[in-house]
Amino acid sequence: MKMIRAIIRPEKADTVAEALAAAGLPSLTKAHVFGRGRTKGIRIGDVVYDEFPKVMLLMVVEDERLEQAVSTITETARTGSMGDGKIFIAPVEETYTISSGSKGL
Repeated sequence: MKMIRAIIRPEKADTVAEALAAAGLPSLTKAHVFGRGRTKGIRIGDVVYDEFPKVMLLMVVEDERLEQAVSTITETARTGSMGDGKIFIAPVEETYTISSGSKGL
């Protein structure tokens, strides 16, 4: 299993969530976050904007669904402009459902 953390533009969050659900990947957690990338923000005149609103989507997928999830997020979230976001992948050793105590997805 893999944990996907996708940091995307807020205006793309609903579109990406709908595309993931349509691809058979309906489970995710959405959090509103703030951050900056490599550019460390932008300067407009005397004002420096060093943190921007973003949405972080978190989801755990089986290894065989990873590429499908990543490509769905990438294709749906991409505008072609700086600030489209990042996707981070990490291994997940185990999962448990709290209500039932069952192990696994």
